[in-house]
Amino acid sequence: MEFNNDIYKQYTCQPQAQFNTLKGTVICPATAKHLDKYSAQNVYFLYETPTDYKSITLPFIEEQSFSIQWVYNILEKNAEVERVVFEDSDPVKGFVLLPDLKWNQKQMENMYLVAICHARGIKSLRDLNQSHLPLLKNILIKGQEAINEKYSVSSDQLRIYVHYQPSYYHFHVHFTHLKYDAPGCDIGRAHLLQEVIDNIENIDSEYYVKKTFSCLFKENDKLYKRFQSVKQDKGTQGDGH
Repeated sequence: MEFNNDIYKQYTCQPQAQFNTLKGTVICPATAKHLDKYSAQNVYFLYETPTDYKSITLPFIEEQSFSIQWVYNILEKNAEVERVVFEDSDPVKGFVLLPDLKWNQKQMENMYLVAICHARGIKSLRDLNQSHLPLLKNILIKGQEAINEKYSVSSDQLRIYVHYQPSYYHFHVHFTHLKYDAPGCDIGRAHLLQEVIDNIENIDSEYYVKKTFSCLFKENDKLYKRFQSVKQDKGTQGDGH
């Protein structure tokens, strides 16, 4: 005991080995992008218009040629087969559901799974339109059912969302427990899947093609630097220099 004051007491303890486990993820070889992702940095808001996407973001994505071979390895059953919780093999509306590496699969309040669609060529929310509604609804409904069956966690305890900007450009959906304050579940990054479906189905079939997105960027993010560079160049041109 370190102190005792009325109803307040403080202790220091050393759990036995079986109760004192460390979980680590190894990325090898790690790129500069990986190092930036996990390092502490200032964060900034930036607004991406449809024009910005076409002139800045899309060319950036195509230039960088981000490797997503690890995604294809999962979809083609060349890796992580034993981790798959559920799969719908339909090539158009099917997906694979598996635990995110951030979850130890023991604490239900930290539950975190990801649904990765089989269809290729859907990079992000920007690409979605009415033709993708069967895929989105299938992920929403069957994802919830699979999680309830496997983990006994009901749909009203789930936060189901899509990131923009995503960490990798192959369409995927996040399923987390409401008790878990997951990285990236905040405003400026997360878009609830049910609202995505409603916006496309009831407001505009090209809602996300036309939308201006508010995006959160870390200061060393290369896309953020590209935006800053382009905006600065436009500002300089506007000054007549």
